[in-house]
Amino acid sequence: MSNNTITAPKGFFSAGIYCGIKASGKPDLAFLTCPTGAKAAAVFTTNKITSAAVQVCKKHVKSPSVYAVVVNSGNANSCTGRKGLNNAIGMCRRTAGLIGAEPHQVLVASTGIIGKQLPMQKINDGIKTAFEKVSSSADAGLAFARAIMTTDTVPKQAVRKIQISGKSVTIAGTTKGAGMIAPNMATTLCFITTDIAISKVLLARALKTAIDVSLNKLTVDGHQSTNDTAIILASGLAENRPITSSCPGYKKFVKVLVDLCDDLARQMALDAEGATRIFKVAIKNAATKADAAKAARAVAEYPLVKCAVNGADANWGRIICAVGSAGVRFNLNKLSCKLGNITVFKNGAPANFEQKEASRVVAQKEHTITINLAAGAYSDFCYGCDLSREYVAINADYHT
Repeated sequence: MSNNTITAPKGFFSAGIYCGIKASGKPDLAFLTCPTGAKAAAVFTTNKITSAAVQVCKKHVKSPSVYAVVVNSGNANSCTGRKGLNNAIGMCRRTAGLIGAEPHQVLVASTGIIGKQLPMQKINDGIKTAFEKVSSSADAGLAFARAIMTTDTVPKQAVRKIQISGKSVTIAGTTKGAGMIAPNMATTLCFITTDIAISKVLLARALKTAIDVSLNKLTVDGHQSTNDTAIILASGLAENRPITSSCPGYKKFVKVLVDLCDDLARQMALDAEGATRIFKVAIKNAATKADAAKAARAVAEYPLVKCAVNGADANWGRIICAVGSAGVRFNLNKLSCKLGNITVFKNGAPANFEQKEASRVVAQKEHTITINLAAGAYSDFCYGCDLSREYVAINADYHT
C-alpha cells in the first residue's frame, strides 16, 4: 500500500491516540518524531492573542535540530495564563524525556476550545502511550492526521515526490481546520515533513512562500484562531546535494511545496464547517498588489456572496457590491465579472447570459469568480466556501 501520509518521507515516525481530552472518545493526541533530528521552520497566527503552544513553539523552532512534535486536540490551551504556558512546556519536557532530547528540541501545538486548562495527567500518560506506538507506516501517519482533527469531518493529507540532484525527495503534509479560518494564517494546524537536505534559512523561506500563496489565500469565516501553526520538518535523509542557495533545486522544491500546500488548502475549504461548495475569487488588473488581495478577500468573505453560492444563485450583483465596498480602486466603465467562463457583468453593466447556465456553474463543487478591476496590472486570488445553515448549527453548539 502506498503511503500518502506524513510518514512517507524518510526518517519520520508518528502515532495518534485517544488520551481522554475529548468527551466524544475520538483521537486527541498526536505524536511525530524524527530520531535523527530535523531542521524545522514554522509560521503562526497573526492574532495578537496566542495560545501557550504558539508562544512555546515560536521559541523552540529556533533550535538547530528538532526531534519531535506533540499535538493535542479538543483543548486550545489558549487564554490559560501562566499555568497554561507551564503545561505547554510540560508537554515538551515529557516528550523530550521519552526520546532522549532536550525540551527546546520539541515543538508543541494545541487546538480546540479556548479557556480551559489541559488535563495534564491524561496528556502525560497519553504521550507515553503514543511514543510506544510510533511507526513509519501509513496507518500511523493516518492516525496522526485523525488525532489533530476537531470539527473536521475527514483527515486532510497530501504527498509529492520529486527528483533533486539525482535523488528522490518526498514531501508530505496534513492539516486540520474547518472554522475560524482567515488570512493570515488560514491553516489552523498544518504539519509538513520532507527528507530533503536543505539549510534552515531556506527551509523557512520556502515554507513562508508556500503558505503565502496557498493556505493564506483561504477564508472560511473571516476569523483567525489563536492557535494557527504551520510546521515543516526536514530530515535531510534523501541524500540530495544539500540546498544552501536559491539554486534550480531550491526553486523546484518551492514549486512542489506550493502545490502540496494548495492541495491541502482546497481540502480544508471543501471540509469547512457546513460547506458544500468552494470557490476561487480571481482578481485581475488591480491598481496595486494590495488592492488585488483586498478585493479578492472582500468577495470571498462577503456573507451574501457565500449564501448565494450555497443556493447555486448566479447573483453577480452581490459580487459587484462586495467589490464596491472593498475600498479598492477600479474603473467602473470597464469593471467586469465572470462566473466560470460565463461573462455576467461587462464594462460596468449587466451582460447577456443564460441564467440557468450560470447557476449550473455556481452549483458545481468548485468554480471560479473572475473580476477585472481595469485599474492596473496586478492580480491575486482567495479561496472561499459557501455559508450554510449547518455552519450556524455547528458553531452554535460547539462549546456545549
